[in-house]
Amino acid sequence: MEKKNQHWADETAAKIIAEKGDKDRYTCASGITPSGTVHIGNFREIISVDLVVRALRDRGKKARFIYSWDDYDVFRKVPKNMPKQKELEKYLRFPITMVPDPWERDENYARHHEVDVERMLPLVGIYPEYLYQAKKYQAAAYAEGIKTALEHRDDLKVILDKFRDEDHKIQGEWWPISIFCGHCNRDDTEIDGWDHVWGVSYHCNLCGHEETVDLRATGGVKLGWRVDWPMRWAYEQVDFEPAGKDHHSQGGSFDTARHVCKDVYHWEAPVTFRYDFIGSKGSPGKMSSSSGAVIDLADVLRVYTPEITRYLFAGTRPNTEFTISFDLDVLKIYEDYDRIERLAWKVEPAKDEAAYQKARRIYELSQVETMPAMMPYQVPFRHLCNLIQIADGDTEKAIQTLTGLKPEQIPGLRQRGERAKYWAEECAPEEFRFRLRPPGLTAELSDAEKAAVRDLRDRLIARITDYGDDKSCAEAIYKIAEDHQMEGKILFRAVYQALIGKDQGPRLANFIRSVSKERLLAILAAY
Repeated sequence: MEKKNQHWADETAAKIIAEKGDKDRYTCASGITPSGTVHIGNFREIISVDLVVRALRDRGKKARFIYSWDDYDVFRKVPKNMPKQKELEKYLRFPITMVPDPWERDENYARHHEVDVERMLPLVGIYPEYLYQAKKYQAAAYAEGIKTALEHRDDLKVILDKFRDEDHKIQGEWWPISIFCGHCNRDDTEIDGWDHVWGVSYHCNLCGHEETVDLRATGGVKLGWRVDWPMRWAYEQVDFEPAGKDHHSQGGSFDTARHVCKDVYHWEAPVTFRYDFIGSKGSPGKMSSSSGAVIDLADVLRVYTPEITRYLFAGTRPNTEFTISFDLDVLKIYEDYDRIERLAWKVEPAKDEAAYQKARRIYELSQVETMPAMMPYQVPFRHLCNLIQIADGDTEKAIQTLTGLKPEQIPGLRQRGERAKYWAEECAPEEFRFRLRPPGLTAELSDAEKAAVRDLRDRLIARITDYGDDKSCAEAIYKIAEDHQMEGKILFRAVYQALIGKDQGPRLANFIRSVSKERLLAILAAY
């Protein structure tokens, strides 16, 4: 039975089937040039394709997810966040697979960035089939496609000029290819001729090398981007590929690629949609993993669980710009996900069936693999951060204080605990962080404040188990302040100073109910 269009990924899957017809398999594509850190904006395209692939498979369709590493592109500039800048500059205009890895971890610069992504994607349940364009070109896999482009050189020029104003139209002799010099490896070459079959002649402007190469045997000839992209759509028979709004601008690369694909390579361009940019708010740590303004998937996964990372994208339409936060908004994002989870498990009632179905579908698509066997244990992220700080950063010790936890729920809770610890220690604003004072270390309080703190210790904390909820505990705190003819906020400040050495902290009633009675009494014994 076919799923209803409950989600934008389902709507896209339905559109692919409607436009491409009933096929044995649908090919969905994504790709990028690994010329630097693959940032979280690039990840939006990857996960958008993954969500559509899942939607197709949920309809009983076979779907192939190909991810192209455009690692035969030219190394045009050295990103600012790369080490060994001077060394890398020596390889400008080389194919990026011929640039050495400045970290000396992988066989080349491109492979380093590819490995960083390929190691992370399984953590969020994404398993593409990787295509390495350097290997494809060097194996002469696209010889026919290149020959076709050369045969339609004049047609391609007309298509590419169609959306350009007079000042930007192609001038003079133009070729749809570039060639990496067989001697110095750079692409500062000029085409001298083509024999109208397989032979292309060129000379290098840098080293003077000249030769005629056979398209069927050489890996040095490469199509320009606006021809290469549609050629590969036809070669791989791509049915769906999204693109950023820069490519989807009127007259942009997608418009020209659509014409090239149909008119030159005789393949209908893939179904597509435009995805928007992603901003960031706050810092993913004391220092970004990229030591620059680039945030990648690894940064996000330090703060958000894999399910919530997926939720950020599954819960937002692709053409909507949004911000990934690392500041206090993290608390709200966890709250929003937890509510979707409660709705999906019918622990919290939805306003109607449509609202339930929407929440359920977003939740399904947010899971790394399949739906869990039981609802995960929910503890608010804010509270978990507090528990971990109370436990002096010991996540396991904090988890042990929670009640009603089933063994199957522990791994997921542990993942959330790791993020809570990292966020509280590395990202949270200073006012959110605290450590309990060791016994014997006292705060500078007035005599009146000390008397009120002693009273709170002896009347409330000594019998804290009598208070079954935060409300009754908070009322008792205010009663003590009233008995001492003291404003509530004055007593609150005194207690915070006595316990954590700050003027403010977590909600006091919940806080003192979360710390063991013995520990609180030991800290306050000196008063």
